[in-house]
Amino acid sequence: MADEFMNKEVTYDDQYDPKLAPRYSEIATFMRAPLQYDPTGLDIGLVGVPYDGGVTNRPGARHGPREMRNSSSLMRSIHHATRIDPYSLCKIADMGDVRFARVMDNESVVEEIEAFFERLVAANVMPLSAGGDHSITHPIFRAIAKDRPIGMVHIDAHTDTWGELQGSKFNHGSPFRLAVEEGLLDPKRAVQIGIRGAQNAPGGWDFCVEHGMRVIFIEEFDEIGVDAVIKEARRVVGDGETYITFDVDGLDPVYAPGTGTPEAGGISMREAQKLLRGLRGLNLIGGDVVEVAPAFDHTGNTALVGATLMYEILCLLAEARASRS
Repeated sequence: MADEFMNKEVTYDDQYDPKLAPRYSEIATFMRAPLQYDPTGLDIGLVGVPYDGGVTNRPGARHGPREMRNSSSLMRSIHHATRIDPYSLCKIADMGDVRFARVMDNESVVEEIEAFFERLVAANVMPLSAGGDHSITHPIFRAIAKDRPIGMVHIDAHTDTWGELQGSKFNHGSPFRLAVEEGLLDPKRAVQIGIRGAQNAPGGWDFCVEHGMRVIFIEEFDEIGVDAVIKEARRVVGDGETYITFDVDGLDPVYAPGTGTPEAGGISMREAQKLLRGLRGLNLIGGDVVEVAPAFDHTGNTALVGATLMYEILCLLAEARASRS
């Protein structure tokens, strides 16, 4: 296919748009968006959170943001199905990574992630993040939901509502228990999709039931189909502010083997894309894609899948932000 930018004049000034360059060139940023550390003037900030100190099994998600940036160079501007062009709707930039001074201390990491996202909240910037393990979502919630509880669409193999593990409550199995207990997440406006896999104790599942969270196990997903799941997710979150969080282990490992806690029998990538596109029009305030552990997938496909999901969510966030403007 002819490159529509082939004949653009090459420049070496601040007006240069990296998205016009060949996709194998330039510094890798999320979606080839400009790099901007200052949140001033931005609508959406793309953020890397390279932390996996909360994993309970295979490490490596700390390398997720870097590889997802590289794979996201394959993303283009205009969505083929929805025709959303997020860059024409919003000012978007890669804001770099959360910077850690005490990365070996789980409690300090929570504080440092929260502080980073507080800067975005203060500047009215909507965050879209790449993890890192799923523990990062809890401090993001601390920053964006400190004034009121929010709703959540959560795609995952696990409910992540477990308690303290190996001496720390700040682990990738606990973010949504913590978020509910701290009043950041409204459990009755939380839907968890694709849940599966045996456990050694039912505590996480029981927490969801006791607090009114809507859990769609993979068996129900298969039985009712994607369209019905979309309808149910929209019913649960309603018109209130909602966050999308996507753990790549919600997908079947054939699509995303590079993750810390893979579970066989997950949803397909096409089902995931249809599901996300079905969330158009919700009152969205942020999102993340987590648990990409590149070292467990020598093909690079998991990073590509993660970047693709991130782009799908970016389109939703941009449309939501533009509609509010």
